[in-house]
Amino acid sequence: MERRTEDRQTAERVAEDAGRHEQVGEQDEVAQRRGRLESALSAGSASARLRAALQAGTAPEPGDAEVLVRRCGEEPDFFVRDMLTWSLTRHPVEAVVPLLLAELGSAVAQARSQALHTLSKIGDPRAWRALTAALLTDADDEVARAAWRTAVALAPASERPQLAEVLAGQLGRGDQDVQRSLSRALVELGGAAEAAVRRAAETGAVRGSAGVVPQAQDRDRVRTHALATEALRRDPELDFAAAVEEAKRVSVMGVRTSAAGMEDGDPE
Repeated sequence: MERRTEDRQTAERVAEDAGRHEQVGEQDEVAQRRGRLESALSAGSASARLRAALQAGTAPEPGDAEVLVRRCGEEPDFFVRDMLTWSLTRHPVEAVVPLLLAELGSAVAQARSQALHTLSKIGDPRAWRALTAALLTDADDEVARAAWRTAVALAPASERPQLAEVLAGQLGRGDQDVQRSLSRALVELGGAAEAAVRRAAETGAVRGSAGVVPQAQDRDRVRTHALATEALRRDPELDFAAAVEEAKRVSVMGVRTSAAGMEDGDPE
């Protein structure tokens, strides 16, 4: 009886040891694979890095997501970054989304913008709660643009008017590419953005996290951008540069009309 008990205990210990060795072996294999992936994604050739990112998405493996997310903040090539995003969309959402959300607090602008871009592709609702006003008004244009696109894609209907106020607070910001991105985001919000954009078009002042724009030059810039946005809302296929030029003409005409009215004794 005692011999059978000892044999059973020995067998259990052997099984436990085998399980531990197997687990250690799996961990070593994961660590080795991650090392190979990190090395491939750091290759000097962009085409080699592109192939590595493609492979990581074609055959997703546990542990790869962390490497891919970290590389997103470092990769200099646009096409490789886009492939990294594609690869991350092929991994389990539960493994990827927490890593991306953590990146939104990174001090590296590219890490924030690429995390936002990837979250917009995944479409997980948790990302909406992480889209703070700080991200929507980020000083880095690429981060802000990515935040606008992601917010518009994920915002619940009840939150869209408030989102429109924050986005309208950025009217007049940046170069034409930045302004085009903001206008497209506001157009996608549809009716929820009409009041905020109309107010900016009429007054050149905005109410949002950026506050009210006081200087006359800034008001003209805001007004022009808002008018161009309204033109895009009426005709989404309209060329943005043409919309801006038309908005400038309308804005100048409005200023001249207002000035003429004041000279005729009209009330201000």
